Amino acid sequence: MLKHRVLSLFLIIVFVAVGFFVYKSERVTMEESPKLAKYAFKLGLDLNGGTQLTYKADVSKVKSGDINGAMSSLRDVIERRVNLFGVSEPIVQVENPGVVSGGVEHRLIVELPGVTDIQQAVSLIGKTPSLEFRLLRPEAKNFTEEEILKKTIDEVFASTGLDGHYLNNAQLQFTSSGSGQLGGEPTVNLTFNSDGRDLFAKITREHKGEVLAIFLDNQVISSPVIRDEISDGKAVISGGFTADEAKSLVRDLNYGALPVPVELISTQTIGASLGQDAKTAGVKAGVVGFIVLVIFLVLWYRLPGIIASVSLVAYIILSLAIFKLIPVTFTAAGVAGFILSIGMAVDANVLIFERMKEELKKGKSVNDSLHEGFSRAWLSIRDSNISSIITAIILFWLGTSAIKGFALTLGIGVIVSMFTAITVSRTFLFAIAPKSSGQSKWSKFLFSNGLHFK
Repeated sequence: MLKHRVLSLFLIIVFVAVGFFVYKSERVTMEESPKLAKYAFKLGLDLNGGTQLTYKADVSKVKSGDINGAMSSLRDVIERRVNLFGVSEPIVQVENPGVVSGGVEHRLIVELPGVTDIQQAVSLIGKTPSLEFRLLRPEAKNFTEEEILKKTIDEVFASTGLDGHYLNNAQLQFTSSGSGQLGGEPTVNLTFNSDGRDLFAKITREHKGEVLAIFLDNQVISSPVIRDEISDGKAVISGGFTADEAKSLVRDLNYGALPVPVELISTQTIGASLGQDAKTAGVKAGVVGFIVLVIFLVLWYRLPGIIASVSLVAYIILSLAIFKLIPVTFTAAGVAGFILSIGMAVDANVLIFERMKEELKKGKSVNDSLHEGFSRAWLSIRDSNISSIITAIILFWLGTSAIKGFALTLGIGVIVSMFTAITVSRTFLFAIAPKSSGQSKWSKFLFSNGLHFK
C-alpha cells in the first residue's frame, strides 16, 4: 500500500506540473516567453477563421506509378510557398481519388487560418512558372511562321526531360555595361542539382549546333544555339526582362516549380466570428459532457467513481499536453473526436469496476476484488482499445482533412485513456483500498456500485 501511495503522490505532482504547462502556454505571449508560447493550441480554419482553397491537379501526363510522388511534391512546393509568406499554421493536404473517399480527381486542399481575403489567399499561392528545356525538331527548321502558329508545342519542340524539378536555385544578375560596370541587361542564372547537371551536360554534348529553347509557362523566352557541352549545371535566361520582372521570376522559380498543372476549383471563407462561435460551442460541449460524466461515475460507482474522475482529469491534461507537443491542429472535427474520447476514456474503468463488483458479491475482500477486477478486465480493455486504434488509423489514412483531424485526436485519446485507466486508476485505487484484515461493510459499500448494496 505504501508503494502505491508514494507512486500516487508522484503522479499527482507530475500531472499538476503538466497541467500548469498546458495552462501557462495558453496565457503567455511571445514577447513574455517565446519558448513557452510556441506550444499554444494551434487552431484550424473552422475555429480560427480564414480561407480554404481547393485545387484540381492535372495528372493526365504523369505515369500512374509516379502520381503519388508528383502529388507529394506538389504539396511540398505549395506548402513552401505559403510558409514563405508567414501565414500562421497553414495546412496543405492531398486528397486522392478512390472508392473510399468517393472522389474522381486528385486535389490539393490549402487552408490558410487568419486569411479571410480570398484574393489575398490566391495571391499567396500564386502561380509558379513552369520551367522546361526543349529541342527544336529538325523538321521544324523549314516551317514558316504561319505553319508554326498552327502546330502544337510538341510538334515543333521535342521534350528533353529537363525541367523545373531539377532546379537547385535561381539568381538575379546583370550583364556588364559597355564601361565594364554593372547596370546592363538583367539575367536569371539557373543552377541545377546533380541529376539536372548530368542531364544538362548530356543534352548539350549530344545536340551541339541545335536550338535549345527555354520555356516558361509554355512560352518561349529564349532559344539559344548549343555551341559546346555545359558540364557545370548552369544556364542563363536572358529574355529582355526588366529588373522587377527578373526579380519576380527568380523569386517564383526559387519557390519551386509545380510538378503538375493545377486549377483552382473552389474557395471557402470562414469569418473569425463564426470560428469563435464554433470554438466556444466545442468548449461548452466538452465541459458539460465532463460534468455529466463525473456525476454519473460518482453516483453509480461511489469511491472508485471519484478515482475514475480524477483519472479522467489526468487523461484530459495529458492528452492536451500531447496535442500541444506534437503539435495537433485543432479543427471542429478534432474537438469532436477529443470529446468522444473523453467518454471512451472511462470505458476501461467501467469494465474494471463491474468485474470488481462480481468478485465482491462472491465474498472476496476489496483488495482481492481489485486484483481480480484488473486482471479479468485487461483482455477486454486491450481488445476494445486496439480495435478503436485500428479504426482511427484507417480513418486517418483514407480520410480527408476533416476526417484526419477527428481520427488523430480520437486515436491519441484512446492510447492515453488506456494508460490512465490501467496505471493511474489502478495506482490510486490500491493506495486507498483497505487491507484484507481491516475490512468493513462500509468499505465494501464504498467500493461497490449501483443504487444499493447487498
